[in-house]
Amino acid sequence: MSIGESGLGSGTSSSTRRLGAAVLGLLHSHVELFGIELQEQKSRTVSLLLFAGLALVFALLLLVGLSTLVLIVFWDTYRLAAIIGLCVFYTLAAAFCGLRLKAAVFDESSPFHGTLEELANDRERLLP
Repeated sequence: MSIGESGLGSGTSSSTRRLGAAVLGLLHSHVELFGIELQEQKSRTVSLLLFAGLALVFALLLLVGLSTLVLIVFWDTYRLAAIIGLCVFYTLAAAFCGLRLKAAVFDESSPFHGTLEELANDRERLLP
């Protein structure tokens, strides 16, 4: 009986090793996919921040120039109305941008969609 039990034990340990190897293989591919997506997200974020910063600088320069132009044009006739109009415009623009920023911050989309999709596919394949 000792020989049969040892044969059964080695078969079970071989199955366990194969199962462990399969699980490690799945885990390795998911970690690798996560790393790739993390790298893509990082480069995308850096690019977005760079272009957002440059757009902000140029938009502010344009805004200063246009504000100066409006004040020069209306300085003799409607000086106060021009200043109040610019202030109202800036207030509305700031409120709009603040609301859009709040919506973007609380956006529920997942940046690691591919990894989560692969995990869901694996779960469906492994469950009966």
